[in-house]
Amino acid sequence: MSNRILFLFAAAALVWPAAAQVKADPGPETTGVEMKIHPGDPTTIDVIIDGQLFTAFFVSGLGVTKPFLHPLRAPSATYVTRMWPMKEVEEEAAIAKPDHPHQRGLWFAHEKVNGLDFWNNEATYTTPNRGKIVLAKLDGVSGGKDRGVIAATFDWTDLAGHKLLTESRRMTFYADPKLRVIDFDITLTAAADAVTFGDAKDGAFGVRMRPVLQETGGTGHITNADGLAGERQLWGKPSNWCDYSGTVNGEKVGIAILDHPDNPRHPVRWHARGYGLFAANPFALAAFTGDKTKDGSLTIAPGQSVRFRYRVIIHEGDANDAAIATQWDKYSAGK
Repeated sequence: MSNRILFLFAAAALVWPAAAQVKADPGPETTGVEMKIHPGDPTTIDVIIDGQLFTAFFVSGLGVTKPFLHPLRAPSATYVTRMWPMKEVEEEAAIAKPDHPHQRGLWFAHEKVNGLDFWNNEATYTTPNRGKIVLAKLDGVSGGKDRGVIAATFDWTDLAGHKLLTESRRMTFYADPKLRVIDFDITLTAAADAVTFGDAKDGAFGVRMRPVLQETGGTGHITNADGLAGERQLWGKPSNWCDYSGTVNGEKVGIAILDHPDNPRHPVRWHARGYGLFAANPFALAAFTGDKTKDGSLTIAPGQSVRFRYRVIIHEGDANDAAIATQWDKYSAGK
């Protein structure tokens, strides 16, 4: 069977049916694939690769204060991101006090945007300076033999709905028998006023690892492109890529994030923690170095834009097994 990605989606006008199913007509090179639209509360879009659910994109609705992918799965179907707070599973039930409920799957946000916090922004939080990232429209969803695309527009607003930014996002999902690869292309455009991303550690392109894969109390091992290993060595350090890998029930799996060479502040600094957080943060300099004379903030003038691109690779084995250094060479060369 050839690799195939298929997507289900509702109309771009956001008229979501109460329930819907689509059956793909079996072709000569595929088996039949049945997928479901989930238009309820929250609204999600399933991503299915080779007949296997890879992840779901949470775009709007109950509990969705910023869009996120959850969970991410390896080609073996083993999930590699934390389930809580979206779902309670036996493996995580022993954790008496789960931390950071705002760290859901994979997301893009920041804690200091014109004074608003889009990172620590759960709906249950009572802090008044929370922002929210809301779906404006779906721009397109398509599938194909070897790749599929979700394109969407989001508004970054305060709790009253005043818009600071427009986010244009395009995610390309690739089919591969040994890897799960996603390319992210995110453009942020300031609305009526200038927007400043302040120097702060909680940002920006983040993943929360499954507890058994975390460095502290788990099997996890964090490495970067420069050979540094573990939180103590690589936290806050710039590098082309960073990888977080470990073992689940005897299976070695991991996630790598690659920073595009044209991104602002490349190579990005890494907010990678032993407790399972793993994030590329281009907006922190003083926060990471402790040098208050330095400033990692970035300002976008009204109507102007800034673009960020990342590649995420969910792989078997560790960074060496998955040849992440070679994967970086391909990505940086535009392949």
